[in-house]
Amino acid sequence: MFKPNTWLWIAFFATALPWSEPVGAESFAECLETLKQHLITTDHVERKSIDAVFEHIEQLPRVVAADRKQAEFIETFTAYYNKRVNPARVHKGRELLDVHRNLLSRIKDRTGIPPQYLVSLWGLETNFGQYFGNLPIPSALATLACDRRRSQFFTNELSAVVSLVGQGHMQVEQLVGSWAGAMGHMQFMPTTFLAHAVDADADGRIDLYGSIADALTSGATYLANAGWQSGFRWGREVLLPDGFDYATTGQQAPRPLTAWRQMGITDTAGNALPGLDLNAAIVLPSGWLGPAFAVYDNYNVIMHWNRSSHYALSVGRLADRIAGAGTLSRALPADEALAIAPQDLKTIQTSLNALGFDAGKPDGILGSKTRRALQQFEQQTGLVADGYPDENTLYRLKSEVSDPNMHNLQ
Repeated sequence: MFKPNTWLWIAFFATALPWSEPVGAESFAECLETLKQHLITTDHVERKSIDAVFEHIEQLPRVVAADRKQAEFIETFTAYYNKRVNPARVHKGRELLDVHRNLLSRIKDRTGIPPQYLVSLWGLETNFGQYFGNLPIPSALATLACDRRRSQFFTNELSAVVSLVGQGHMQVEQLVGSWAGAMGHMQFMPTTFLAHAVDADADGRIDLYGSIADALTSGATYLANAGWQSGFRWGREVLLPDGFDYATTGQQAPRPLTAWRQMGITDTAGNALPGLDLNAAIVLPSGWLGPAFAVYDNYNVIMHWNRSSHYALSVGRLADRIAGAGTLSRALPADEALAIAPQDLKTIQTSLNALGFDAGKPDGILGSKTRRALQQFEQQTGLVADGYPDENTLYRLKSEVSDPNMHNLQ
């Protein structure tokens, strides 16, 4: 939700600070002064706290590069999944599930969140506390706030960091984390800390770095506040029947679970889907050649944590594996057969837009809007409408457009 004067703030960054790359030192210094004034006049943050945080800020150009190359959006699902849901992580997750069984049971009683999901999130975020990141969070956030791509988002996070220091939750020297400003075992962003972090061990302070109880309980509190439905799972791998209409798939096209059941979709053992009163969408992260998943409302809650379908599916599947489930029923396609460079994906998006299929602003990310545009193109041209840019789809796109960049795609 926009705060008062936000549109003026956005307008300033769109005109006075039109950067798409890391700004020069002089401009960065000017940006910091503008940020200070914004925090004082719009967010009403104390000057003393601002000075304490800004005194240590340095420009970190590499965080802008990291923001452009997030694995969730540039890796294929095969590559992403295999790095995160692997035997070593499953084994460690099961081990920690047992070690922290009593704590996790108390958290479930308090929040309704099953233990395996918290351990799964813990594994994906920091490899169970093995790596929190090593960058100074104020510097990372200030650098990203001075980059126009997501300036408002990171300005809000920087404001929250200053508030954390001002309220005594953190000392400046403790603020070390990821390139995006995430912190602790569960990689909370500063605004998430202020809204959802709790002192679970009742020692008088919230410690997301040193207290596993605080970190895991805070993670569970976030999921509960985001609308987790107790008693239901995230989703499941499913088998699609012969002759299935792939045009019905996509996260944006949920149906009652009973409707999918009537269409002949089963679990991986061939059993009918449960007759539960909930909606589900069928997602195909690798297209029709890979596994299919029916995702429920709790999948969307995981997406609140990280807006990547790769991430949400991996969290759900790792949770299942930690709880005792086996490997995927349908093997993932070979990674090299699916890899598309971001620049090539921009060309695909431009071509889809030119043909009247709204893929949004070309950004090199295979997001839901691009998937939907691909699906519409595939449906119209008689291809398998799975929303994935496979070899057949690329060949047909080349025949439909005159863009030389499109014809250079392999």
